[in-house]
Amino acid sequence: MMAFEQIPKKDWYSILGADPSASVSDLKQKYQKLVLMYHPDKQSADVPAGTVEECIQKFIEIDQAWKILGNEETKKEYDLQRHDDHSFSLSCRCGGKYSVSKDEAEEVTLISCDTCSLIIELLHYG
Repeated sequence: MMAFEQIPKKDWYSILGADPSASVSDLKQKYQKLVLMYHPDKQSADVPAGTVEECIQKFIEIDQAWKILGNEETKKEYDLQRHDDHSFSLSCRCGGKYSVSKDEAEEVTLISCDTCSLIIELLHYG
């Protein structure tokens, strides 16, 4: 029995406070503004330690978001993955994929591989 995998991913766009349709230069502006706000060196000395920790965490996330979204290649890859977030997919033995969206999963029972002619049955429990 193979289980459909679902790994919760961070939404890098919302971390930058940007829309997925934003241009890279738009993303860069948002990134630069946030980095200045959350940079560890910019935190005042009288801020409680917990808050500094949170700021550092946020700073790291912002930096990661920019590393992914600031590069056309990784951005394109991420956008494709985001699109798949609302679906389940399973690898076929031929190397292809069985894909079904969450909405379809409630109605569909047979899913065909996108590469070969194999078909799997989706069993509903409960």
